[in-house]
Amino acid sequence: MQQTDTGPVNLSAALTPETHLERHLLSDPVFVEGLLWGVPRYGHPEGEVYKHIREVLANVGKLNIPDQVRKDLRLIAYVHDTFKYLEDKREPRDWSKHHGMLARRYMEPFLDKEHLLDIIELHDEAYYIWREAFTHRKPDAAKPRLRNLLDKLGDNLQLFYLFFVCDTMTGDKILSPLNWFEQVVPEIHIPEIRLNGNIKPV
Repeated sequence: MQQTDTGPVNLSAALTPETHLERHLLSDPVFVEGLLWGVPRYGHPEGEVYKHIREVLANVGKLNIPDQVRKDLRLIAYVHDTFKYLEDKREPRDWSKHHGMLARRYMEPFLDKEHLLDIIELHDEAYYIWREAFTHRKPDAAKPRLRNLLDKLGDNLQLFYLFFVCDTMTGDKILSPLNWFEQVVPEIHIPEIRLNGNIKPV
């Protein structure tokens, strides 16, 4: 049982670990500190990171996917935002201290699957590319950045996309980045659950 300002939290009950590695992560004080970090904010009205992860895991559970894909998505979900509490957001940004990169470094001793480490590191990259193209109005800069992402993902594009779906359909996140990605990357297979709009926050 972990303690927060609002009382005890049973992370095992909240995140229902299914593998030895998931259980190990929940036993590491450094990891747990990241899970318990967070206050309600735009995109994350739920507050603490573990509550967001719980929503992502619920979305993963709604997909009709092979067991190994489900296992991979769950692991990415566990770790993707857990190191936000250590992220350096001062300007100019030091991207080596982005929470995705911090998560990748943390997971390197546990994973020998380079593609999972890449997705953990780059899980927000499609959103950043969309923001560069539309919020910052720099489409010419966004295009090569998108090509670089797709080249990096290679045959693991679909796994990245499925996580993007499960991550975006939480809290009060806007759907524009996801809609854009689905339009500009025709190679992806959009799951029925996305087409039906059945993925909703829990």
